[in-house]
Amino acid sequence: MARQPIVMANWKMNKLPEDARTYIESVANAITAYPSVEPILAGQDVLLQSMVEAAKGTAVEIGAENVYWKEEGAYTGETSPKVVADLGVQYVIIGHSERRHYFRETDEMVNLKALAALRNGLKPIIAIDEQIQTVSNNEHMHWIVNQVIEALKGVTPEQMTDVVLAFEPTQAIGSGTAMSADMAQKDLYLIRETVSDMFNPEIAEDLRILYGGSVKPENVYEIMRQHDIDGVLVGNSALDPDNFIELVKLTHEAKKTN
Repeated sequence: MARQPIVMANWKMNKLPEDARTYIESVANAITAYPSVEPILAGQDVLLQSMVEAAKGTAVEIGAENVYWKEEGAYTGETSPKVVADLGVQYVIIGHSERRHYFRETDEMVNLKALAALRNGLKPIIAIDEQIQTVSNNEHMHWIVNQVIEALKGVTPEQMTDVVLAFEPTQAIGSGTAMSADMAQKDLYLIRETVSDMFNPEIAEDLRILYGGSVKPENVYEIMRQHDIDGVLVGNSALDPDNFIELVKLTHEAKKTN
C-alpha cells in the first residue's frame, strides 16, 4: 500500500484566531491541486476551535500540539484529549523535542500521551528526537531505537494504523540547516526497521514517518525523494501560507517522480 505523504505545519506559540482563519482560507484552494498530499496544520489549544471551523469543507486537517494523558480530573492547565477530539481535531503532536527539552517530558510521559490520544480517537504524531550529545554511531542508534520502543509500549497492531512517527534531529530545529537527506533517510530506515521488529514488516511498511528540522521549500524536494521519508513536520517556514503551499506542491512532485 502506498503511503500518503504528509506536510504538517507546527505553528508552535504563534498566531491569533483571526490569523489562523486567514491562513486556512489562503491555502485551502491552492492545495486542492495536490490531492496526493495530506495537509495538516497544528496550532495552540486556544486556536483549535477557530481552526476546525475554518477548515470545514476543505482538505486541510487540524492537529493539536499537545494533550495530557488523562481525560478529566484536577489537572489545572492541562488539555484533555477527549475535549480535543470532541472539537473535531484529527491529529496531535506527542513528544516534540521542545516538550522534551523545555518541559522535561520523559519517554514514559510520551507513551502515556500517545495511548491517551489513541484511546480518544486522535491520531498521534509521535516525535522521536536526536540529542546532539549522542556523538558516537552506537549511542546515536541506541537513542533512536530506545525512543521508538518506549513510545510504542502498549500500542496494539490495530492501533498502529493511526500512528505517525516523526524524526527530529534536535540540532537542526530552528538552526536553518536541515540534516542531509541521505542521513535523514538512514535514521528513518532505522526507525522503520525497529517498528518491523516490534510488530511485523507489513505494519512497518505501511507506517508513515516524517522528518522535521529546518525544512523549507529550498530543501523539501530532496528530502521527500527519500524512500523512507513520508512527509515533513515544519516549524518556522510554515508560518507563511505561501511557503506551506509550496511545500505541499514540492512534496507532491517529489513523490510523483520517485
